[in-house]
Amino acid sequence: MSTFNTSMFESIKDALVSENKSQSSFNDIITCKPGNTYTVRLLPFSKSPKDTFFHYYNHGWVSFATGQYVQALSPQTFGERDPIAEERFRAQRMGTEEEKERSQAIRRTEKWLVNAYVIDDPTNPDNNGKVKILRYGKQLRKIITEAIEGEDSEEFGAKIFDLGAAGVNLKVKVENQGEYPTYVSSRFTTAGKLDFSDEKQKEIYDGVFTLKDVFPIKTYEDLQGMLNEHYFCGLEEVSNSNSTTVTEVSTSTQDVSPPWNDQPTSSTPVTAATVSNDSVESDIDELLKDL
Repeated sequence: MSTFNTSMFESIKDALVSENKSQSSFNDIITCKPGNTYTVRLLPFSKSPKDTFFHYYNHGWVSFATGQYVQALSPQTFGERDPIAEERFRAQRMGTEEEKERSQAIRRTEKWLVNAYVIDDPTNPDNNGKVKILRYGKQLRKIITEAIEGEDSEEFGAKIFDLGAAGVNLKVKVENQGEYPTYVSSRFTTAGKLDFSDEKQKEIYDGVFTLKDVFPIKTYEDLQGMLNEHYFCGLEEVSNSNSTTVTEVSTSTQDVSPPWNDQPTSSTPVTAATVSNDSVESDIDELLKDL
């Protein structure tokens, strides 16, 4: 009898499906471009309502070795140690002037994900009528939070997740503000009612993504290897560093953006960004909180 059995085959198939699903999730993040307004209905994660939103941090910079943009999900997302944050902290507090300047190339961003039913996507109409993922920053975060538990909660509240006639839409208005998009004019609105049967609503609610599985998670050692290869360029050994495969995103094409991070909208080539003292202090406070 062959030692290869049905159970082994099912495990292989499940692993392949899981890998493909994670990869396809990148394509399911709505690309919001300035000059457009996107209309969506936010969706809860019914299997575990507390996981309706995925709050995460990531680090990215233009590789000193290849000139391409490299990035990784920060373990601080899960309250764990992050060697990239630790190196940035060390350089800013105890490094030489050259090390401090170099560390400013590392861009730390804070984002959120939420499932959304797309009503109108002007830049990609194929998304209309489908469940996609809305990625957003602090501006939209404030608008959504106000609707749930702030000044607007009496008017909106649970309606922002309701696919029935009583539900409300989120209009994501994207405008240019210098090199970066701004979302401050976005709002919830009662205009545009949805008229779905109970069966259709259940189908949509059941079609949501597990947001915590969207991005690959690297180990502490993987991130050390990433630092050694793309930050120190292999000239300085990082303790316990291992070689790692890094997702590299070319910055030469404006339409190509990292799967979990927004890029400047300017066509100017990406260079090491200057980090304000407030940003550095915020990162330091975040790091100290995890120690």
